[in-house]
Amino acid sequence: MSSFSTSLSSSPFFSNHSSLINSDPSRRSLSFLSASPPQGLNLDELCVRSQRKLVQSSVVVGDGAVITTKSSSAEKKDALLSIPSQETDKLVIESNGGEQQSTVSITVVGASGDLAKKKIFPALFALYYEGCLPEHFTIYGYARSKMTDAELRDMVSKTLTCRIDKRENCGEKMEEFLKRCFYHTGQYDSQEHFVALDKKLKEHEGGRLSNRLFYLSIPPNIFVDAVKCASSSASSVSGWTRVIVEKPFGRDTKTSAALTKSLKQYLEEDQIFRIDHYLGKELVENLSVLRFSNLIFEPLWSRQYIQNVQFIFSEDFGTEGRGGYFDHYGIIRDIMQNHLLQILALFAMETPVSLDAEDIRNEKVKVLRSMRPIQLEDVVIGQYKSTTKGGVTYPGYTDDKTVPKDSLTPTFAAAALFIDNARWDGVPFLMKAGKALHTRSAEIRVQFRHVPGNLYNRNSGTNLDRTTNELVIRVQPDEGIYLKINNKVPGLGMRLDQSNLNLLYSARYSKEIPDAYERLLLDAIEGERRLFIRSDELDAAWALFTPLLKEIEEKKTIPEFYPYGSRGPVGAHYLAAKHNVQWGDLSLDQ
Repeated sequence: MSSFSTSLSSSPFFSNHSSLINSDPSRRSLSFLSASPPQGLNLDELCVRSQRKLVQSSVVVGDGAVITTKSSSAEKKDALLSIPSQETDKLVIESNGGEQQSTVSITVVGASGDLAKKKIFPALFALYYEGCLPEHFTIYGYARSKMTDAELRDMVSKTLTCRIDKRENCGEKMEEFLKRCFYHTGQYDSQEHFVALDKKLKEHEGGRLSNRLFYLSIPPNIFVDAVKCASSSASSVSGWTRVIVEKPFGRDTKTSAALTKSLKQYLEEDQIFRIDHYLGKELVENLSVLRFSNLIFEPLWSRQYIQNVQFIFSEDFGTEGRGGYFDHYGIIRDIMQNHLLQILALFAMETPVSLDAEDIRNEKVKVLRSMRPIQLEDVVIGQYKSTTKGGVTYPGYTDDKTVPKDSLTPTFAAAALFIDNARWDGVPFLMKAGKALHTRSAEIRVQFRHVPGNLYNRNSGTNLDRTTNELVIRVQPDEGIYLKINNKVPGLGMRLDQSNLNLLYSARYSKEIPDAYERLLLDAIEGERRLFIRSDELDAAWALFTPLLKEIEEKKTIPEFYPYGSRGPVGAHYLAAKHNVQWGDLSLDQ
């Protein structure tokens, strides 16, 4: 258990007033981050509403202690208390209703790395730009690199951009944001350095009730050291402390369980936010809205009407110098076991009791536990090789200097998965993920069954797949949703054509789509956990993939080679045909 949880439970006040602390906090409406805002409510108003939910009330009881309760969806363990002392006499208490001002301190651990520069700091600025961060907040970069506050601000400023509809005050907003950014040099395993960070954070918090968020943008082998030091030396004593952990969460069941066990020595489960940024993407967020709020889809969401479901991820570039990292994990661990499997669980889950985080995650776990063990004969792996196009030579995977020449690590994988429950029995769920392919995309394709006794079969020819209704959810790029339907071509004859009912987000909505990291960071600040991975979800995901990975590695399965920039190994087509499926992204009218 974490040090701050231990000190809380050992307090005599806690034992005397536990009934006050353990009262259920009110729930946050999840319509806040649904695919489209409530009618008449724009993003600015939503963010203002979000800030109100972050305000924490303080009740001063007879013995002088201050009990803080939150109105966000953070769970009971986030409701911590503070005992007045000489250090905390300076707490800022508002006169109206006895409310205590709060502040959020966000520490980006590994601030000098690419993820921090390209994603985390820009996402935090976007939240500030849209008015979604609390009135009082501080951002600290923490890393081993020697750097001043000014140097951090200069580094961060190069990656900040503004929303397209508010560019007129962009420079002013950037300056204001950068004034809130500071830097502290330290080792990730140094208690002394985290104590110094804690001192600086307290100076900026100014006696307000402090809430602290640590984002671990560091290699997984130093997660535990950083968490240990942050928990014991830099956690909040009066508000909540939360830690965002980036994937990979281990390499298999054993290493994942060991990591979880180590983290839980210093943190409670509800303080750990395991981030999978694909769950924060707009179209993934919209998946449950599409299904559960539209009557036309939910009755069709089963084996009676759906022939197969495809989850497709492709990148049009190779490892690009990241070969050393990638070779240790491979495409199955890097993409399939987390991104695609999480989307599959959201897609296939039963209707949850509510939109509460735990209810949604409970249903996802049920799906994962219902899945049939993956057989090696239902998997195809590949590795891209060098090719020359138009006089340009593209390197193969093993041409990367950071990759061993004899590496068998797959850069492509396709698999057929099955869910053994009443809703999905017999329906193949096909996954395909690869690097150095012909295009960059991520999409979900739902292919429906053929119309029984179709009156127009003779007008469609012998290839019934050409008339298959297909729902396509394009996660990236060019976010959109479209449904393929059969339609009569205008004229005197009876000729059929397949057309698209198309919702293209860029055409329908004028606002720029927020980056996934913006949504997930805001959720972490608010204590909303439904888009983060719970430990039993992680266990179930690794239980599904670990036996397959072990078999591939023990048998030293040789991947099928495919040219850089191609559509992938031929074996993927045979795998689909084996299950009477045609990959939807390979048709002429994708």
